[in-house]
Amino acid sequence: MADIAVNTLKVGLFGIGLDAYWPQFEGLEERLKSYVGVVEKKLQRDDVEVVNLGLIDTPEKAVQAGHDFRSADVDVIFLYVTTYALSSTVLPVVRRAGVPVVTLNLQPVDAIDLVHFNALNSRAQMTGEWLAHCNACPVPEIANVFTRAGIDFHQVTGVLEGDEHVDAEIEAWIEAARVGHVMAHTKLGVMGRYYNGMLDIYSDMALQSTAFGTIIEIVEIDELAAIRGELSEADIAETLDRIRAEFDIQPDCPEEELHRAATTAAALFKMIERHGLGSMAYYYESKPGSAHEDIITSVILGCSMLTASGVPVAGEYEVKNAQAMKIMDTFGGGGSFTEFYAIDYAEDVVMMGHDGPGHTRIAQGKTKVRPLEVYHGKVGAGLSVEMSVMHGPITCLSVLEIAGKVSLLVAEGESVPGPILEIGNTNSRYKFALGARQFVETWNASAPAHHCAVGVGHIANRIEKLGALLGLDVIRVC
Repeated sequence: MADIAVNTLKVGLFGIGLDAYWPQFEGLEERLKSYVGVVEKKLQRDDVEVVNLGLIDTPEKAVQAGHDFRSADVDVIFLYVTTYALSSTVLPVVRRAGVPVVTLNLQPVDAIDLVHFNALNSRAQMTGEWLAHCNACPVPEIANVFTRAGIDFHQVTGVLEGDEHVDAEIEAWIEAARVGHVMAHTKLGVMGRYYNGMLDIYSDMALQSTAFGTIIEIVEIDELAAIRGELSEADIAETLDRIRAEFDIQPDCPEEELHRAATTAAALFKMIERHGLGSMAYYYESKPGSAHEDIITSVILGCSMLTASGVPVAGEYEVKNAQAMKIMDTFGGGGSFTEFYAIDYAEDVVMMGHDGPGHTRIAQGKTKVRPLEVYHGKVGAGLSVEMSVMHGPITCLSVLEIAGKVSLLVAEGESVPGPILEIGNTNSRYKFALGARQFVETWNASAPAHHCAVGVGHIANRIEKLGALLGLDVIRVC
């Protein structure tokens, strides 16, 4: 199976002006072009290619710019409003390019020096100076035309240089575009079947591919078994060394169980690489004593290691949550598989976690490995992971499928210290600004599946921008 070709995120940039001004006001055109150059530097990143078409000042140039952006295969466009410009220099660009556009209403200074301005020698010179600061003038016109054309209007308003709000917003838009780009270039593997009777987690895979662009590929547990059977002892030993380095192995873990988990993990790594998978959802049961049961009862460590290495794995065949975990991880926040466990009303804390894979890179301390005599509600016994999410700010994300529509549900909170259930599961204590009771009721009112992804940091603002770029509604709880 071939991997998806690597593609760089491409960000388009163009400024707008009005050609009638240039012969009237000496130096204005060059000045505004230099401001476009300042914006280009703001957009530059090591992993981003900026396609700068400069200053577009006529409808004819706008038509060509649309073709140029389309040929360049840009993912998102930043429209920098340098001065008043006709909306006819904007609409042809974005209509032809067919990608989301963010309007930058950035004034060159935080306030016009009116004493200096009013002391200028001529009205013409004063008008030219005013036009160099006239960024806000055409923005309502652009919003109106975009809305009438069915194009979503997004904006950043502020000062060209030295404005922390502007820089943070541009960073968030670029990060959202990068995550959307990754999702559209990710192959999600599905192996096994749904957990029988969990109606909420059943997914429309065509809808997921439509919403995010993700390729979904069915992989067989038979293939995993075949790979597992062909491993050398060196492969297994190398993976076992990794397990010992990455986890806090508890004294009561039998060596044979560690060897079994390492064998399955090594096979998982090879299967993921063979298919070029960037995420996976799985579940299986099989019959007691079978080879497949031996695999499925020993996957937790390998799936946790994959999740921590940028290939999030969701249990119980929860495709929607594999998507949520991938989004969180691509934003740099991790993305661990979780669900509601209990509420501590005395401490106003929601306890959340899951049996199965955890994102060890966002754990508070080293993730413990414990043997379980039984996997509750599932087959067999084996090793499991126990961890809490790093204390500090967190974000929860759920991908919803309601009435044939994908949307995103997000909430920000805090992971707080305190006792957890020491049962070999991921488990954390979370506080939310709404309070535990109101948070749970508000979250549930949006009808999510019972799983969600949790990651470190407050990134709801970036998730909202991702939703805006992908045309997905975002419900923010807190």
